[in-house]
Amino acid sequence: MRLNFIILALAGLTAAAPSIQIDTDANSQELADRAAAAWPNGPLVTSGRYIRDASGKNLTYAGANWPGAADVMIPEGLQYQSIATIVGKVKSLGMNAIRLTYAIQMIDEIYSNGGKDITLQKAFTQALGATNGPKVLAKVLAKNPEFTASTTRLEVFDAVAAESAKQQIYIHLDNHISKGMWCCSTDDGNSWWGDKYFSTANWTRGLAYMAEHGTSWPALTSMALRNEPREPTSSPSVSSSSYNWQSWYTFIKQGAEAVHAKNPGVLIFLSGMSFDTYLTPIVRGTALTPGTGKFSLADFPGYANKLVLEIHNYETSANNCNNLKNNLYNNGFQAHTTSAVNQFPVMLTEFGFQMDASTWKGTYASCLASYLPAEKAGWFIWVLAGSYYIRSGTQDFDEGWGLLTRDWSAWRSPSYVNGALTTMVKNTLS
Repeated sequence: MRLNFIILALAGLTAAAPSIQIDTDANSQELADRAAAAWPNGPLVTSGRYIRDASGKNLTYAGANWPGAADVMIPEGLQYQSIATIVGKVKSLGMNAIRLTYAIQMIDEIYSNGGKDITLQKAFTQALGATNGPKVLAKVLAKNPEFTASTTRLEVFDAVAAESAKQQIYIHLDNHISKGMWCCSTDDGNSWWGDKYFSTANWTRGLAYMAEHGTSWPALTSMALRNEPREPTSSPSVSSSSYNWQSWYTFIKQGAEAVHAKNPGVLIFLSGMSFDTYLTPIVRGTALTPGTGKFSLADFPGYANKLVLEIHNYETSANNCNNLKNNLYNNGFQAHTTSAVNQFPVMLTEFGFQMDASTWKGTYASCLASYLPAEKAGWFIWVLAGSYYIRSGTQDFDEGWGLLTRDWSAWRSPSYVNGALTTMVKNTLS
């Protein structure tokens, strides 16, 4: 009853209850506090090794990668399932986040098309061909009737963001690649700033565009600057001149500023060199070679409390858990400790393995299943996708590492999901 009178008072309808004395300042603050605590309760910030929400509570991610950066340049799997169904699959595991990938090429084409994104009809045809493109698109529209052939790629991302907000799943938006294709190799032209397809100017423009566009997504809480920076072996001049920590720092500062200027609310994830397998110089405060300068939070004025480190690990042949944990510590997770010169939250944004009946019982998977929750470290498993529209020229590519089956309808390895994954999620988020 008291809440009803508060609502009436705030609506200017207090004449219905003239005898009630209401402390409007106190009640307004109460309602404001409730609104602030509503999901996603952001913006998120960092404090030492922790991420905290607007209420000051520690928060981390436990989720899966949902690719959307390949040739079609929309989130995968929509020819088999609806967006609501796929997000629901993530939610059913107890997960709270997805790492949603995109290609800079999508934004480049928006700019070259007078500010308008291309349609799904064109996207599928140019990726899969004049015969198969329309066939697969018809399946997408049947499973997702809210779309038409004239729906744009970015509108599909918008729909994923809206459904994620509805189901309270955080979105971590990841610039996976420049040219829309399967990632990653050292000779794919997307390896390093200045590589064949990796224009630094287009990259910062694309980051800024998606950061600004994402201000309309309540579910968007973080963005990554670039997936797996690596040596550009097909561009020897770029490799010899700038594949180093000193240049990495120059580019990272440009990207971080581009994101923060357009969307100051999101966390910004920094990925390291050699396929994002280590960030040791940043954690230990050593020289960013070949120069003598060092990483400094002062170089990120006004948003030093928005930075998170991410690394990847695919040591699937590991046979000693202690060795694997030591590698993770030395490659980045030392930032969780007081021995680090620069403390940060650290997340393992990619790890994965074959989804069968037994691989998950091996050292690699079982070690991560215990280590990450014990660290209270966030993570995204690679990969949710049961298949791809096209991967390296093969259409309807079956993903053996996918959590879902080829048609995205069921878990590929129920024994892993029920025997380890859901417990890992629970222990991470508890």
